[in-house]
Amino acid sequence: MGHTLLCVLGLFLLNTLPYGHAEADKRQVTLTADKTIIPPGGSVTLTCSVENPAGLKYDWFRQTSDTSAKTPLQTENLDDSHTVITHGGRYTCRGWRREPEVLIAESDPVTIQETVSNRASLTLQPNWPQIFSGETITLRCEIDGGGDTQWTYEWEPTSSNTQSSTHSEYRTIRAQWSHSGDYRCKGRKDSYSSTEWSDYIRLTVSSQRPKAQLRADDRDIPVGGSVTLTCSVNPSSSGWKYFWYRGKKTSEPLTTPDVVFLSTGQIRVSQGGLYWCRGGRGDPVYYTEYSDPISINKIFEKPVVTPQPNWSEIYRGEKITLRCEIKDRGNTQWMYEWKPVKSTHTLKHTMNTALAVLLSTTVEIIGVWVDGTHFPQHRGVIPSD
Repeated sequence: MGHTLLCVLGLFLLNTLPYGHAEADKRQVTLTADKTIIPPGGSVTLTCSVENPAGLKYDWFRQTSDTSAKTPLQTENLDDSHTVITHGGRYTCRGWRREPEVLIAESDPVTIQETVSNRASLTLQPNWPQIFSGETITLRCEIDGGGDTQWTYEWEPTSSNTQSSTHSEYRTIRAQWSHSGDYRCKGRKDSYSSTEWSDYIRLTVSSQRPKAQLRADDRDIPVGGSVTLTCSVNPSSSGWKYFWYRGKKTSEPLTTPDVVFLSTGQIRVSQGGLYWCRGGRGDPVYYTEYSDPISINKIFEKPVVTPQPNWSEIYRGEKITLRCEIKDRGNTQWMYEWKPVKSTHTLKHTMNTALAVLLSTTVEIIGVWVDGTHFPQHRGVIPSD
């Protein structure tokens, strides 16, 4: 209590000095600190040095920001040229004496930074080890035990993408190769107190858009069966969802009625056609390049070929008709291929189901197809004479 009264009395006497009659003193005052950063729970010792300090008393002042007013420090001993501080700020000191009246100008300021005990943590959202150019990512700086403090944030490396002082997110809308590097952050309570720097996070951004790869366990769908397709992304990374297409790449992605979705990156299909895939992840969704297409053929039951008329022997010059019948043909408009075994020429008819043969020969049906769906080879024989 006595020390506090002494400090207050000293300030009162100082403030009531008849400055107009005080002795002009040009002695230089120097303020020094044993260190400029206060560690968590630690302190810093300030020393106010004046030439010929005999009989001097000392005042100490602190600013909490560059624009705030100076606040006198409460010290236990006005005669002591040392003081211990535990908070950051902008500090000055001065010396004074009552008899004879002397007031020495303030020292130059010394800035002391305080490291608070709160810990800064930097996280990557989404937390993917490999980022591709054009993806949206967020680096978030979180202060453990930050409470209701209005923190501001500092980042290394600095960037024009840093959010305003009231935000905790550092957001790159579209990552580019130039964003690759090591990042860290810290929180700041005011101009002179902050957390320690967080641990580094290394951000690696690839300049190339990845391409999806499509594989099939078989290119032919057996009768009543299915084929499994597998889509992956190269180079390999995490977080991908897969989108599947049949026919044109510009069509809508396939849904459950069209295919059976297995594990991530695999589907089972029972329809023939041209298939594609691509990967996507993030919000908004970032898409890979389309895969190369894979053509899947659906195998139907063998068509049945019947001669009309169905004579056991046919002679040169007789006219016969070979009829190709497809089970469960429905309303599909089929295209038929016919080929005589002794000829390399294939005849096609898009509407007819029969081929008239004027001369007896051996005829082979090499396949029937429509919309990319092929039938297995089948041979019908007409005996020669």
